[in-house]
Amino acid sequence: MTAISRTVAVAVIGLLAAGCAKFTDDGGMAPVTDSIRREIGRDAVKLSSPEDMRRARERVQALLAEPLSEDSAVQVALLNNRGLQAAYNDLGISEAEYVRTSLPPNPAITVGRTFGTFNFVEVGFQLVGNLLALATLPRRTEIGKREFEESRYRAVATTLSLTVDVRRAYIRAIAAQQRLALLEQARQNADASAQLMKQLGETGGANKLDQARVTAFYADLSAHVAQARLSVASTREALNRMLGLWGSDLIYKLPARLPALPAAANAVAEVEVEAIKRRVDLIILRYEIVTLAKSAGFVNATRYLSFLELGLGYRNEVETNDAGEQSSKNRYGLELGIVIPIFDTGETRVVTAREIYMRAVNRLVERSVNARSEARVAYTTYRATYDIARFYQSRILPLRRQISAEVLLRYNGMLVDVFEVLIEERERIAANIASLDALRDYHLAVADLEAALIVGGTVPPSGVINTTPPPETIPLGF
Repeated sequence: MTAISRTVAVAVIGLLAAGCAKFTDDGGMAPVTDSIRREIGRDAVKLSSPEDMRRARERVQALLAEPLSEDSAVQVALLNNRGLQAAYNDLGISEAEYVRTSLPPNPAITVGRTFGTFNFVEVGFQLVGNLLALATLPRRTEIGKREFEESRYRAVATTLSLTVDVRRAYIRAIAAQQRLALLEQARQNADASAQLMKQLGETGGANKLDQARVTAFYADLSAHVAQARLSVASTREALNRMLGLWGSDLIYKLPARLPALPAAANAVAEVEVEAIKRRVDLIILRYEIVTLAKSAGFVNATRYLSFLELGLGYRNEVETNDAGEQSSKNRYGLELGIVIPIFDTGETRVVTAREIYMRAVNRLVERSVNARSEARVAYTTYRATYDIARFYQSRILPLRRQISAEVLLRYNGMLVDVFEVLIEERERIAANIASLDALRDYHLAVADLEAALIVGGTVPPSGVINTTPPPETIPLGF
């Protein structure tokens, strides 16, 4: 090889190496972390080492040591949910695939020795490289980069979906706990009434019908308390799963009551525009469409020439004549390998790529229409649940308290019997539970609105097609 050839080879290798992607220090997590902090103000961390796990564990224990707020619950899930960590591992795998795609194809070298007659020996080697893979390296690298960026948004979507699910589970757990406390207080009052009625019955001050009604009321409340306890256990376990907690970590405290209803509902202007602009699932689909467009162009460009391989060969032939003298001959040559498009002209790959691209376009249009509808429904539900909860607190509960006080006053004046008192007590308890449910539904609607504006539905799997040329080759010797 001449000095000029060596210089050209070194320059080509240097350019190829310069175009290769490099691994990031954090497995591609920096944009994910920034997006999560911007959207919800929390920290998303990938646990890549024992030291990372130790710091996360210490922070989780510190958060669990205090009564768990909604934001604290979200942070615990971001640090402790291993399903989320698996999604971050998927991001690392995507980065590795991107780096692999950006690397030039490795050349192959073969060495052989041929034995002929007793006076003939041949030694040779062959250096083979995939020219098509080398020529399309920039295009494949660009496609790999787009796929990696799409994977980052998938990690963001997974993280935000988890935070919304944690908020829902947190709200349900506190609401179930608060309902249990309300029913237990009502049962204590009913128990006291049953004991008093029993004493009056022993002295002849109450008839058996009134005693039976009060006892049945107490028994009915006991059944509802048992159901409420079961609901507390199931909703708390649902929250435990979201937070990734087990063992001694399960002994944490939740607030006794749901957060109070705000003084006014938030007004979101142009809720549809917000959804179209912010929803991560739509961003992912846009990335996928651009990637598929580039992939379809790549397939179309390599429709007829799907494989091209070039080999540089060298052979040394040593022959011995009858006199014992040896003669050596060096032979050089090139070898070209291609696929002849006789049966498969590449039309199937082109049609497949085009249909996959159009499928993604139609999916994006459908998802955009659905996103607008979901945003409208979520905002309408948010405003309606706020108004309902406010109506219960400002109108229904005060009226029920007024009616209860009046019925008790009439009972003490012997103007109504026990039956009317029990009816009123049932209606009062039902109103309190309905008010609690309305407050719970409002807080769930807040989480649903957040989901409709930034998360959306389940992100479909990537539709990017395989652009790797097939391995077939037909060697043409020299």
